[in-house]
Amino acid sequence: MTYAEYLHLDQLLALQQPRSEPVEHDELLFIVVHQAYELWFKLLLHELDKAKRDLEGDHLFPAIATFKRLRTIMKVAVEQVDVVETLTPVSFGSFRARLDTASGFQSAQFREMEFALGYKRAELLKYQQPNTSAYDALVKRLNEPSVVDSLYKFLVCRGAVLPADVLARDPALGTAAHPVVEDELLKLYTSQEQPALQILFELMTDFDEGFQEWRYRHIQLVARTIGKKHGTGGSLGAEFLKKSLFLPVFPDLWAIRARL
Repeated sequence: MTYAEYLHLDQLLALQQPRSEPVEHDELLFIVVHQAYELWFKLLLHELDKAKRDLEGDHLFPAIATFKRLRTIMKVAVEQVDVVETLTPVSFGSFRARLDTASGFQSAQFREMEFALGYKRAELLKYQQPNTSAYDALVKRLNEPSVVDSLYKFLVCRGAVLPADVLARDPALGTAAHPVVEDELLKLYTSQEQPALQILFELMTDFDEGFQEWRYRHIQLVARTIGKKHGTGGSLGAEFLKKSLFLPVFPDLWAIRARL
């Protein structure tokens, strides 16, 4: 077994195929960065599934380690925006037409991440192709409990008393702040008997902040590159992205800040 064989490098490095002719210099950068993002999204989904298992199993220290990793991966994803921002509107425009109707808006893995984190919008399924593995995976994420639902179970394991409407909520609905969850989180955050919980909650907040930062940087990137033009896939471009800006993954963790 060689390094190249283990990583399937021949296949991997053959996947970057610019469509412009003659090839525009910057198209390779655009392809590489977006393929890299899809790999990071795959890893984030892998780690989010572990985070759910850690929380539901009441495994505090593994959950701390998982959210530390999630936070670190999210930082790398944010930093990659710096690379894409080296594309000027003119350089992107030189090959943009070659994307045809393809758009990052269609990233099924990113939608999976949103669903896994509790930001669920069933209407976005219409932008995916039915009867594909990506579509089926997205439907599964829509209808299964999110990381926030797993957090609720973890809080109960740690002594929180949560109402039935929280614990038996429809998993296909998006996450919403809840005053009782906020109260119980505050008790656990300030608990002298379980001080390590504060570490976990801070790491979760760090990840949440990183995810919001990625949204902001992405919006600014789109605005900087194409202005108010519509996206290549038919979306409203930056205007569509702004709808999700500053929506926290864990709203109750942010809400308790004013009470600490």
